[in-house]
Amino acid sequence: MRLAPRSLHGRMLLVSAVATVVALVLAGSVVAGLLGRFVVEGLDRRLDAELTLLASAVDGEGRIDRARLAEHASVLDGGPGWRWRIAGPDGNVGSADFSALDVGPPPPHGRGPDRFNKGPRPMEGASEQGVPVHARQVSLETRRGGVTITAAAPRDVVRRPIRGAVVPLLAALAGIAALLTAAMLVQLRIGLRPLRRLQEQVAAIRDGRASRVDEDQPTELQPLAAELNALAADTRAALSAARGSAANMSHALKTPVATLAIALRDQPGPAEQVARIHRTIRHHLARARADAVNRRTATPLCATVTDVMAAVTAIHRDRHFQVANEVADDLSVAIDAQDLEELLGNVLDNAARFAEARIAIVAVREGRRVIVTVSDDGPGIPPSERGRVAQPGMRLDEQGQGHGFGLSIVAELVALYGGSLMLGEVAGGGLAVSLTLPAAD
Repeated sequence: MRLAPRSLHGRMLLVSAVATVVALVLAGSVVAGLLGRFVVEGLDRRLDAELTLLASAVDGEGRIDRARLAEHASVLDGGPGWRWRIAGPDGNVGSADFSALDVGPPPPHGRGPDRFNKGPRPMEGASEQGVPVHARQVSLETRRGGVTITAAAPRDVVRRPIRGAVVPLLAALAGIAALLTAAMLVQLRIGLRPLRRLQEQVAAIRDGRASRVDEDQPTELQPLAAELNALAADTRAALSAARGSAANMSHALKTPVATLAIALRDQPGPAEQVARIHRTIRHHLARARADAVNRRTATPLCATVTDVMAAVTAIHRDRHFQVANEVADDLSVAIDAQDLEELLGNVLDNAARFAEARIAIVAVREGRRVIVTVSDDGPGIPPSERGRVAQPGMRLDEQGQGHGFGLSIVAELVALYGGSLMLGEVAGGGLAVSLTLPAAD
């Protein structure tokens, strides 16, 4: 069974609360003990004063001067429950209902007045009504024998001031506990704030909004921040290596397989085997590339279109066409920059190859998706052929260059990111390629 809370906040709060309670209990116990000792010492001094007064009424023969006792009767009458007694050779004088007492430890010599053979010793007992009693007792030696003098007071004389002091003491300790609890909560909130900030930075890395955490952390968190940055760098390197391997494999295999498929398409048996080989290669490359895809990235769309279109224009510099880039500057897609360049490069290359005089690129955001449409004023593709043209190795221009993998690669890349590819027709003639891509937050 788990006793400690799972959170650091809860554990630190529990430890602090337990330490505070223990400290306050110890402080209250010590203060109450000291207060009780001071009250008992004050009561003992008063009882010792009574013992001295009673002893003054006993002469050297052990006889008791009752007249002297009568003179001091008001002093000896401390109130309900106060008792005194002198026991000598001639009998006992004092309170009739004197309590039975238990003799305490003997006091050290020389503690009492000069006439006392031994200093006053403490005694405890109870009255006939069961009321606890605290007493002091001394012994005198006279020529006729020993005299024992006892003065007692109800134990409540000690308890009343202690109770009166403990109530405000407990109130003060409760106030201190409240202040300590408030200070503890503030301390925990301030002390754990760097952890919450570090958590937000790690979440930003996971969402693609940042690439590293801030290493300007408290001393205890600096090693953790450094390790997190190293882990993020290693992850980026591994992701880049995996993507590079998948891309290299795709480019290395697509040309010979496509060439073989075209060469054998008139031979059903070999063509079917090549198709099986191609499907197997596509399957494993798709799995490898899907594992390497970074879906948390954010790539600006307009800048990428501009760069890719510049490269395509340079490749087709012998052709003369105008380009209308109508992509807003604030649009970004959740696609890796290299993958976005590859799919846009294939689509724009096809448009540049067949356009007569104009290419238009339009992007519109719809919810969490961005629809990019690349249209040209070329011959277009008949509706009956649009379902086949995105298949690997399929070409409608037998005399053109290439091996018919452009739109198939685009379809694969878009599908990896959860998007789609659609082919349509432009009013007046031409092909419109629409890409549905995930929008970046």
